[in-house]
Amino acid sequence: MKTKLLIALTIMAVGLTAAAEVTTTASDDQAATKPGTVASPNLVAAPDFTFKDRTGKDVSLSDFRGKWVIIDFWGSWCRWCIKGIPSLKEAYAKYKDNLEVVGVAVNDPYPVWEAAIDRYELPWVNLYDPVEGGGMVLMQYGVQGFPTKVIVDPEGYVRNITAGDDPAFYDTLAELLK
Repeated sequence: MKTKLLIALTIMAVGLTAAAEVTTTASDDQAATKPGTVASPNLVAAPDFTFKDRTGKDVSLSDFRGKWVIIDFWGSWCRWCIKGIPSLKEAYAKYKDNLEVVGVAVNDPYPVWEAAIDRYELPWVNLYDPVEGGGMVLMQYGVQGFPTKVIVDPEGYVRNITAGDDPAFYDTLAELLK
């Protein structure tokens, strides 16, 4: 029994480590974003997900195919998430013609999440993950801390995963959107 548990834990750890190490940049795979080219084997397709927005409409990541997307895994309880909102708003304003931000709230009660959208005046798509602890989507993206921002290219490939409120994230974004 102990052996089976050890094997299962090892497999989970390897999967999470692999997901967390997906941090390619434009210099690594710039050609993969041009129409008619084949994606590099280093790129990983972004797992699709569907959550409800505050109007109750189902919204999927795949709805934004053809645009760059920042998935922002955040919570109103996370001070670093809140601290980073002004920088994310700046990036959204600068790139909104070619970019969509999809905020995915994790571990927030629904009324608290709605109040946070209003309080911080979040202008982008806001989705609610009702699963306590974030469920499968956090495992699929290798989320180990908050905030975690994921850049997905127009073809649906993960180009960068950044945990924490790291100003270098915006340098990477600018490089990718050149």
